[in-house]
Amino acid sequence: MPQSAKRPVVIVTRKLPDVVETRMRELFDARLNLDDRPMSQADLIEAVKTADVLVPTVTDRIDRAVLSQAAPNLRLVANFGTGVDNIDLDTARNRGILVTNTPGVLTEDTADMTMALILAVPRRLAEGTAYLKDGRNHWSGWAPTWMLGHRIFGKRLGIIGMGRIGQAVARRARAFGLQIHYHNRRRLSEEIEQDLEATYWESLDQMLARMDIISVNCPHTPATYHLLSARRLKLLKPTSYVVNTARGEVIDENELARLIEAGAIAGAGLDVFEHEPAVNPKLLASDRVISLPHMGSATIEGRIDMGEKVIINIKTFLDGHAPPDRVHPAMF
Repeated sequence: MPQSAKRPVVIVTRKLPDVVETRMRELFDARLNLDDRPMSQADLIEAVKTADVLVPTVTDRIDRAVLSQAAPNLRLVANFGTGVDNIDLDTARNRGILVTNTPGVLTEDTADMTMALILAVPRRLAEGTAYLKDGRNHWSGWAPTWMLGHRIFGKRLGIIGMGRIGQAVARRARAFGLQIHYHNRRRLSEEIEQDLEATYWESLDQMLARMDIISVNCPHTPATYHLLSARRLKLLKPTSYVVNTARGEVIDENELARLIEAGAIAGAGLDVFEHEPAVNPKLLASDRVISLPHMGSATIEGRIDMGEKVIINIKTFLDGHAPPDRVHPAMF
């Protein structure tokens, strides 16, 4: 799609960092969402009727109902995010609409947040902070048996999904003395396994039953929906913890809440939820759960890097070349 004298209409569904929006305005006829109000399905349908390029985020459902209303001039959906489970890829492909994403730039940020939760949940950091902030409590000082958590040094960490983020988590966890185990669709090379000192489990069930901490770092796909099902969650030891910074749909959230409440799982650190922005009330009420509002990638550096990738994908496409981060390579 060669660029013409008329600047292409690029509709952005949410507010992005100022530096990203400014550059978009310089390059394109960018229609920005200045008040950051999430667009409804009707808004998205109106957008695809007008846009040459749509820039949605992971919370925008670009499904068949939306894409079926797209005008012929919509040829690119440049997703501001790594995951593309919010986009109906089959419908996009059938209509000749290319989809790109922003892989790689959030690896370190998400791994940092994962490691923070791995540290915070067993050591009860959120409980300690809440106790001091609660005006009804009167802290009497240090005591030998008060607010005891669990040491993570020497414990076994089971990573579900050993892609870029999973491997970045493994490198951090090794530095804290955790033993690295993992389950993945494909086994890593021997060289990477040796570098991470990682033990591979072909059977997820067998791994789950032996781990002290489980970290979910796989994408949400039809194959991973409720991968941690009610049956599999019951395999965990009552002293184990679950950390999820990937996608909430990977875990049966109701069963996780029930098992934590019953003492069958020690606790959880969750940055994502099955029905975002709704969160299971039992998880919010539990002292043994740290719940965060999807902050894993929330660094200014990461958001700017994402925006720069979106701009590169759009500019490359408009110049008639294959965008570097296309999801369907065969389409170009």
